[in-house]
Amino acid sequence: MTNIKQDFQWYALALVFAVAVLIWQAVFREGRGGFLTVAFLDVGQGDAIFIEAPNGNQVLIDGGPNGGILRELGKLMSFYDRSIDALVVSNPDADHIAGFVDVIRRYKVGALIEPGTKPATAVYRSLEESAARDGVDRIIARRGDRLILDERRGIVLDMLFPDADASGFDTNEGSLVTKLSYGDSCFLMMGDAPRAVEGYLVSLDREYLKCQLVKAGHHGSKTSSSDVFVGAASPRYAVISSGAGNRYGHPHNEVLETFERFGVKVLRTDLLGSVIVRSDGLEVFVRNGGTENRPAVKFR
Repeated sequence: MTNIKQDFQWYALALVFAVAVLIWQAVFREGRGGFLTVAFLDVGQGDAIFIEAPNGNQVLIDGGPNGGILRELGKLMSFYDRSIDALVVSNPDADHIAGFVDVIRRYKVGALIEPGTKPATAVYRSLEESAARDGVDRIIARRGDRLILDERRGIVLDMLFPDADASGFDTNEGSLVTKLSYGDSCFLMMGDAPRAVEGYLVSLDREYLKCQLVKAGHHGSKTSSSDVFVGAASPRYAVISSGAGNRYGHPHNEVLETFERFGVKVLRTDLLGSVIVRSDGLEVFVRNGGTENRPAVKFR
């Protein structure tokens, strides 16, 4: 009888816990309130952008230079959440993908989306091995491909570049450039795309590049963020992801001057920490450095 009673108590406790988790999930989803979250994570000298749609779908563009990405994800994802729908590689260099190995080890990942450049590096081989071991689908992206994050609300991630086989490209020249759209709001994620790619995208469709926020290319290097591109995109905000006191001198003064000349407000992870942007498709709120949400851009 004692064993039966103990078993019943354990089953009851497990049931209570399961119900509590379901309630927490419902409250957490409701708390999103129709907002898209785009978080430019403070991962030092590297890139990592966490995206969560109102329906709970999650995408991580780049994983930073090391396992520190897990700490940043832990600040944004609920404790019971152990899956990410897609990892997107903008550039297969270590400062963009090294952290993905730890992410795949910790989370169940639905797909790994890549530009198709194939560096002969140990960190890239490690990522390939991790994806194979965990059965992660691998997809080579091309211009025109679209990842639907929230069909009901029309939240999509469009692939803008490369538009051809990039296997022979330099990793920067073959960077995967994406555009995240939700209602009247959009975000351009430039990876490490150099000025030549920026100019090419402008020549393809200048108007399509107009967005309220741009993640500046190559951590604010002067090899990116040309006058032609910044003028075409006409962003209100530019996020620069770089490490404090990095040896490359990022962001370069020339880039900062370009953004200033075009009236673009610069948000730097080396100064502000993670920069978190939320949008309901009509209005955008920016939060950084632990401060409260405040209106940043209002769209007409």
